[in-house]
Amino acid sequence: MRDVYRSLLTAFGALLAFWLVLGFWPLSVTSRIVLCLLISLVSGVLLWRQWLAMQMRTEAVRDIVDDCLPPEDFQGAVILVCGDNTALFSPGSRHRETRQGWYLWVKDAEQLPLLAQYLGQVRPALVSQVSVLLTVLPESHTSADDFTQQFRGWQRGIVQCRAAFGSLPPVWSVTWISPSVASTAAEPVWFTTSSQRTGIQVHQSGQSSLSLAEWARESDLSERLSRLSQGLWLDSVLAWQAVAVSSLLSVRHGELPAMKLCAFGICMVPVNGLPDNLWQQHIGSVTALPPDALRTDEPLPLPELLLPALPRRRGVSGRMVFWRNVGLVSGVFLALAMLASWVNNQRLIRNVGDHLAQYHHLSGQPVAPKLRAQQRLRADGALLDDWARRGEPLRYRLGLYQGLRLVPPVEAAISDWAPPPPPPPVIKKIIRGPQTIRLDSMSLFDSGKSELKAGSTKMLVTSLVGIKAKPGWLIVVSGHTDNTGNPQLNQTLSLKRAESVRNWMRDTGDVPETCFAVQGYGESRPIATNDTPEGRALNRRVEISLVPQADACRNPGKPSAPSQDDGVSQQ
Repeated sequence: MRDVYRSLLTAFGALLAFWLVLGFWPLSVTSRIVLCLLISLVSGVLLWRQWLAMQMRTEAVRDIVDDCLPPEDFQGAVILVCGDNTALFSPGSRHRETRQGWYLWVKDAEQLPLLAQYLGQVRPALVSQVSVLLTVLPESHTSADDFTQQFRGWQRGIVQCRAAFGSLPPVWSVTWISPSVASTAAEPVWFTTSSQRTGIQVHQSGQSSLSLAEWARESDLSERLSRLSQGLWLDSVLAWQAVAVSSLLSVRHGELPAMKLCAFGICMVPVNGLPDNLWQQHIGSVTALPPDALRTDEPLPLPELLLPALPRRRGVSGRMVFWRNVGLVSGVFLALAMLASWVNNQRLIRNVGDHLAQYHHLSGQPVAPKLRAQQRLRADGALLDDWARRGEPLRYRLGLYQGLRLVPPVEAAISDWAPPPPPPPVIKKIIRGPQTIRLDSMSLFDSGKSELKAGSTKMLVTSLVGIKAKPGWLIVVSGHTDNTGNPQLNQTLSLKRAESVRNWMRDTGDVPETCFAVQGYGESRPIATNDTPEGRALNRRVEISLVPQADACRNPGKPSAPSQDDGVSQQ
């Protein structure tokens, strides 16, 4: 299951990386393509390696995982049995189950970390219940050097389990030794000690646990001899254990750290031994009378007495680790996205600021540079107005958008200057026939409003200098919008804006209302495409035209038509 979570996390990270590159960072098209290809390549390699590693781990532990793992809801201890573990299991069996524990046979030291990783993947809820048991059978070895080398290998395997469990698992050790001749027929005797209790405790079948001193004071004469012999045997086992085992665990050796056992036990029970084994060598060096090698077909008793002494750790399921990593990846993505949003807003401020600085720097003579600078500001204003109505792009959001504070200086700059009117001969030529003057709605009105905004009067006077009211000509004022928003609302807004311009012309120039015709076309008559911000800015306009029409622009109180000298100029 952990491999599935790891693959999901890799795919999730790749998705956020694509979103960051395509939606936030200000990159060129080529850079985006290269980065997307790189993200695809890296995520694909990671997914392939994760799948390959899962297959290798499954293959490595195939001979133990089939029907040997405890169920997910198992409540007891899960023990990975290492060392001289063959004598604890029946031939062909790879695990032993009791009410308190589930003992798993580990083939060799190389398999131990692989089995730990596999357990963490398929049984993540049981990780907190896992411990490592080092089984020691001195009667199964004849060479002290071989025993030491094998023991170091198991130590190395335990250290490698740290990657699977996040820390070293609890380690405990049990030594099985054949009893002395005087107590061969007795029941197995357990001598245990743990970090939770001081001193050695003695356990015998059918009897309560006793301290070593209380157990040695047995009053029955027949038992006293047997216990005296077992006590002497225990001293010999502890002496051999201190030299052969404890000295290896308690001292750091290269990359192998010192290990502290959480529990330790010795069981005196008949054990199948090899001739001239380590235990016989040790006893022979002490007494010159080495014990005979015994034979038994029964598996060695399990150390159930020590299971309550094992520490219980807090388990971390694969799901918890997955969501923790998802939160970490999301936090990194959010930080990078906010950084990209800040960079984008700074670029927007710098670009608009450069356009404003260039516009204010130009004096208007000659007109063309100032007019081009004004057109750039109009495009900036149209873009900001479009974002104000429809929402700014995602790459500017995350609470960092700065476009709203740029709108007032842009609008003020656009309304501050208008190009001078054309020379008089051109104006006279235009007056003789119909003409059309287009006014930018953004220069006259606030977004979504139909009232003339402050500062627009100067532009109206300058732009309408060629429009004159005279008999036989109708002043047609028509409003237009882009296709943003509701069509019906756009039509109403265009009509009201045309009426506002008509009212200003009528009141300012004292022109009879019969000289005007007001029309609102909404979005129905675009002069440019509505697919770009620049095109939509051109479509938001008010047009004023002179159209010849009989009986137009006549004062009802005067039956005769006024002369051309009576015309009213819209200044």
